[in-house]
Amino acid sequence: MNMNRRFFITLTGAAAIAWEHVLAGAPEASPNYKMADHWWAMLIDVDKCIGCGNCVRACSVENNVPEGFFRTWIERYQVDDMHIEDPLVDSPQGGMHGFPQRAPGTGLTGNSVKEFFVPKLCNHCADSPCTQVCPVGATFTTPDGVVLVDEKYCLGCRYCVQACPYGCRFIHPEKNVAQKCTLCYHRITKGLTTACCEACPTGSRQLADLKNPKDPIHEFMKLHSVQVLKPQMATGAKAFYANLDGSVR
Repeated sequence: MNMNRRFFITLTGAAAIAWEHVLAGAPEASPNYKMADHWWAMLIDVDKCIGCGNCVRACSVENNVPEGFFRTWIERYQVDDMHIEDPLVDSPQGGMHGFPQRAPGTGLTGNSVKEFFVPKLCNHCADSPCTQVCPVGATFTTPDGVVLVDEKYCLGCRYCVQACPYGCRFIHPEKNVAQKCTLCYHRITKGLTTACCEACPTGSRQLADLKNPKDPIHEFMKLHSVQVLKPQMATGAKAFYANLDGSVR
């Protein structure tokens, strides 16, 4: 990883202190974990997602997410040939409890209608806008590619919430600090997968290590069409989607 000027400035500020402990994960305390050996990402196969909500519930329990807020969520899309740029999208309670059947007259009709589910989370961007706008370095990227928030230094200014093009951040209603998906950093630095991946019954979500040449993601990306959300933003998003419909925004 290149130690550019911005990265150096960030690490010599509040994030440098956060890096020493890397929040609850504390990877430097684990002799078998070397941050430089990993570059974490997430692979999501849209065709496999059944909208069960297991991932959302698992994330909420694992990370003590406040009620009404979500670090990951599922969106249900309904689209036809006439609504490619204007699909019907809903996400009741973030999809935590699954998706009820649409009420009569509220959905699209016709032979070309298709419906599918899209899990969403922080994209852990390599060039993340949130880290660029944080005035105190509370939002930072670890050397293994995970975007984190040091709550001890977060001002609750909401700059990062506004800067995220994926809508993945929120302000904790009691702590008044920014929170988001941490890719279960406290788990993956100990050799575990994320709570959402562990709870997914179909394998729609897969934790991926892009620096590991033996990781299945490399073979998968060779054989499948893989995309990221909002590629025009050039954020270096690392949440990769297989079988992503062009209507997804």
